[in-house]
Amino acid sequence: MSKSDKRKQSLYFPDSMLREIQAEANRQDRSLSWIVQKAWQLARTDIARYPSVNDASPDEFEADDERGADED
Repeated sequence: MSKSDKRKQSLYFPDSMLREIQAEANRQDRSLSWIVQKAWQLARTDIARYPSVNDASPDEFEADDERGADED
């Protein structure tokens, strides 16, 4: 049996997204961590197809980039 790497990391989600993830975790009787890990496993090939910020023109990402949108 291999030892799993269990590093602690803080992730920040918008409140509405966190509520959706929590509801799905409750529905499946799973942890938030399990739901996020499975979502990443399913989505990573699609996400890998996105151009990096360095590859795209600056205005390609402005409309979709919500980083800091809730911060004052």
